[in-house]
Amino acid sequence: MVDGPRHRQHLTDAALTVTDHQRTSLVTGANTGIGLVTARELARRGDRVIVACRSAAKAADAIAEIVDATGNADVEHLALDLADLDAVRAAATELLERGEPIDVLVANAGLAGQRGQTAQGFELAFGTNHLGHFLFVTMLLPLVEAAPAPSRIVVVASDSHEQADGIPWDDLQRPTRSITGLPEYAVSKLANVLFAQELARRLPDEVFVGSLHPGVIASDVWRRIPWPVRPLMKRFMKSTEEGAETSLLLATSDEVLAHRGAFWSEGKLKDPNPVATPELAAELWRRSEEWVAELG
Repeated sequence: MVDGPRHRQHLTDAALTVTDHQRTSLVTGANTGIGLVTARELARRGDRVIVACRSAAKAADAIAEIVDATGNADVEHLALDLADLDAVRAAATELLERGEPIDVLVANAGLAGQRGQTAQGFELAFGTNHLGHFLFVTMLLPLVEAAPAPSRIVVVASDSHEQADGIPWDDLQRPTRSITGLPEYAVSKLANVLFAQELARRLPDEVFVGSLHPGVIASDVWRRIPWPVRPLMKRFMKSTEEGAETSLLLATSDEVLAHRGAFWSEGKLKDPNPVATPELAAELWRRSEEWVAELG
C-alpha cells in the first residue's frame, strides 16, 4: 500500500471485507460533460455510481438523467468541492467511514480559463485540478485497494500538459498570473500526468492507474472562457460522448491493464511531455503531501 498523507485513515480488516461484491464507480465532476457521460455508461454496465460534485441541484439533474437513460437507480451524490481541501477531506472521510470498496475512481473534474485562488490559497487551476484530487484520491486508496483486482484509478489530464515546461513552484501559492489562465491550466494537467505516474509506481500491480487526454471537448470545463472566444472555440471541438470514450476505455477495458502509469490520448497510447520524469513526479508528490498535511 502506498504511503499516503499523514492524515490518511486506516480501516479495519472487517470494514474492508468484500462479500457479494457489486462494482462501485466514483466519478468526480460527473454532473456535466464527459464526467456525466462516463458516469452514465458505468451505470449502464450495472455499477453503483457515485456522482461527486459541488452542486446538489446539478447532481440531482445528472442522476435523474443517468437513471432515465440506463434504468439503474443505484446512483448517488457525494458533495465534493475540489477547490477547498477541508471539503475534500470531509467527502473522503464520509466514504472511508462507510468502508465500501471502490472499483473505479475517475478523477475527471477540472476547470480551465479561470483565475484566482482556492480556499487554501493555491493557484486556482493547480489547487483544483491537481491538489484537490491528490488529497481525495490518496485518502481513498484503502477503498480502491480493497476492491477485487483489478481496481482502477483514471486521471483525466490533457494534451495541454505538453505546453508546460515544468512546475513553477514559486507560483503555486499565488493568484493566477496569466490573463487567460491557460498556462496555469497546462501546469495543472502536467501535475495530473505526474500524479498518475507516481501512483502507478507506488501502488501494487493489482491497481491499474492511467492518465488521458480525452480530446478537445465542448464541455463545461471552458465555461469561464469569455464570449465571443468560447463559442468560436467550441465549434471545432468534439462532443462529450466522444470525449468520454478514452475515460471509459481506461475504466473498463482489459487491454489497458498492461500499461500501468501510461498516458493515453484519444484512445491511443502516447508518450507524455518529456519533462514528466520520475524525479519531478516524486518531488510533486512530496510537496503535495506536505501541503495537504499542513492544511489538515
